[in-house]
Amino acid sequence: MKIYIDFDDVICETAKYFTIIADQLFGIKVPYEKIKYFNLQKSFNLTDSQYDELMKAGHLKENLLAYEETPGASQTINKWVDEGHEVSIITGRPFDSYEPSRKWLDDHNLSRVPLFCVDKYGREIFYQTCTYSMTLQDFYSMTFDFAVEDSPSAFEHLLHFENCRVAVFDRPWNKDADFPSTNFSRGNTWAEIDKMKGEVRNS
Repeated sequence: MKIYIDFDDVICETAKYFTIIADQLFGIKVPYEKIKYFNLQKSFNLTDSQYDELMKAGHLKENLLAYEETPGASQTINKWVDEGHEVSIITGRPFDSYEPSRKWLDDHNLSRVPLFCVDKYGREIFYQTCTYSMTLQDFYSMTFDFAVEDSPSAFEHLLHFENCRVAVFDRPWNKDADFPSTNFSRGNTWAEIDKMKGEVRNS
């Protein structure tokens, strides 16, 4: 089975850290549970310049390396690799955040899983020609049987993979999201998502 896994707020607790950064930079206090939108500019009510500053701070090496692992993530992913599944981590992080992101994965016992940076959200102003960076067209040429994603903004990309079952990792900003097809269903924990993946294997 070929498996897609998003990085932020699926493998690690990025948004929780961003609430801390927003408070430190601007004195803006938005509890994690009150993050209504995947777009943090909208959730935190930031100006364009504040949002740029927040994103730059959130992608500094020292911050990327400090994010806590989502409970059960590395254990479950390694279980899938041990079972012989082809697992890829597909992130919308900026291409220049690859090295600290790769180090975080290695430090969390996920060195066997490849990481690819894809411009999921149209944030990159140019494409790097690196083995780990992909255009959307490159990404769409891949195939996946199962995916784990939290962002409603990324759902449209997953529709390109025919019959791919999508586990939507339950987060405050996707509580009210409309799922684009019956292939999408919600999972609250990695244990639940592992069970969902098993159902795909057995179907």
